Amino acid sequence: MKTVIIYMLAVAVALSAVVMYQFFGPYYEVGIASWYGPGFNGRHTANGEIYNMNGISAAHKTLPFGTIVQVVDLETGKTVVVRINDRGPFIKGRIIDLSKGAAEKLGIINKGIAKVGLRILYLPKPTK
Repeated sequence: MKTVIIYMLAVAVALSAVVMYQFFGPYYEVGIASWYGPGFNGRHTANGEIYNMNGISAAHKTLPFGTIVQVVDLETGKTVVVRINDRGPFIKGRIIDLSKGAAEKLGIINKGIAKVGLRILYLPKPTK
């Protein structure tokens, strides 16, 4: 019986650690996310792709194109995983511009902006 209780406590602690990690970091960057769409839909992104505002992508000032980032809304805990394919945002204090599709998944369309944490899930190897 003691072994079962110890095992259950260990599982509870492990699951708690996973949940805490999801909500409280570590983050590559913390700041304000915004979204962009209507004026850019169908135009070329900085990496040459055609921008689809209803797709799932994002713009970042410095991360390499192709980087996969988990964006966590620090107020709600909602997350979305995006691929960096554009440059921006160009408004002071903002760290990432989400496509409209990504912003919808994060639930920030009506608010326009949200405080987020960014986690790098995949960083492409540098090219020569």
